[in-house]
Amino acid sequence: MAGTDNELKKKAAAARAAALELANLKDSRKRVALKAMAAALRTNADAILKANAADVADARRAVASGKLSQAMLKRLMVDNVKIEGMAEGVESVAKLPDPVGRAISEIEMDDGLILEQVSCPIGVIGAVFESRPDVVPQISALCLKSGNAVILKGGSEAARTNRVLKDTLCAAAEAVPGVPAGWAQLIETRREVKSVLAMDEYIDLLVPRGSNEFVRYIQDNTRIPVLGHADGVCHVYIDKGADWNLATAIAIDSKTQYPAACNAAETILVHKDIAAVFLPQLARALADHNVEVRGCAASRRLAKGLKAAKPSDWDAEYLDLIVSLKVVDSIEAAVEHINKHGSKHTDSIVTGSNKASEFFFKNVDSACVFLNASTRFSDGFRFGKGAEIGISTNKTHARGPVGLEGLVIYKYLLRGSGQIVDDYMGPHAKKFKHRKLR
Repeated sequence: MAGTDNELKKKAAAARAAALELANLKDSRKRVALKAMAAALRTNADAILKANAADVADARRAVASGKLSQAMLKRLMVDNVKIEGMAEGVESVAKLPDPVGRAISEIEMDDGLILEQVSCPIGVIGAVFESRPDVVPQISALCLKSGNAVILKGGSEAARTNRVLKDTLCAAAEAVPGVPAGWAQLIETRREVKSVLAMDEYIDLLVPRGSNEFVRYIQDNTRIPVLGHADGVCHVYIDKGADWNLATAIAIDSKTQYPAACNAAETILVHKDIAAVFLPQLARALADHNVEVRGCAASRRLAKGLKAAKPSDWDAEYLDLIVSLKVVDSIEAAVEHINKHGSKHTDSIVTGSNKASEFFFKNVDSACVFLNASTRFSDGFRFGKGAEIGISTNKTHARGPVGLEGLVIYKYLLRGSGQIVDDYMGPHAKKFKHRKLR
């Protein structure tokens, strides 16, 4: 149920107070809490599945009436395999090194004047997401490990599942001495989101995960810094030097392994020198996997049965078994197309040429750039981060799949012995040493 603005402020204030305690929690305690959270997910699997079944039943009716997309329904579904994946993700976060209190640099400014740069938590994270309940344990685990409190806002379509997951995780963590109550809060309605977007006095960073429209709404309606991406328009470019069987396998996996994911390929580019023979083979393989192909004029001349691509298709995030296909004259043209129409998320080249791959790596302006690999590898767990709070296409603070490193910032600690600035000013000023110690 919706809370009043006063109730929401109480939740935000509780999260702020908890964040101050979490910032000083020893890693040994955090590891115990995270392991307890993972165990609780397994123990409470039946309750989670029951809640999810009720959410899915409502969601199916919403899909039938056109109020919810099929992609959102797929993201909503939870089974025993997903619950085990959630638990394993939390355990993997527990095993990671503590990101808090890490010395980044240390310099001797002068005798007895030492400046240290040290990592510290951001504070309170606002995580706003749609449909995917597995986001709850992912983000909760990452925030606890990095010493941050979190305010979770999931979509109404997953309200029951999110509630059970949040209660399960908090009960397990807060049973560990030192873990403060209130470190994770849950809000549930769209009206509450509007209130949260105005809580810049309590919330330090917002991480939205969802549709293009959803993320842009968050970005456009808050003064709180936002970490995330609005689109996942990812590409696979198949160069003239590619192994055709390898290229086909990578293109198919990038598109079909999980088409509703933000790192699924939406456009495939093929070099003109191999298009005449390779492109029909690729089109057949895509059709065999029930992928609707929307092709440029050149590709439709080479392969039968392709729908005509519209200009808007090059910018589309389908999140479905649909892909746009284009023949390009050169690798330079491929890179130009990606930088113009892509979302700076993840793009891959398939080639046997070192020269081509290096050109692609240096010139594609995306958070993740791959060689001979599926775009679906763009993921915090697969990158060894334990989990991810989201994927960022920002060029500040954190980029790509964001794990623990994106949930800490730093502070400067200056240890002096009576120094004053006036001694370093004027014609007889003392000189700084700025000797690097670390």
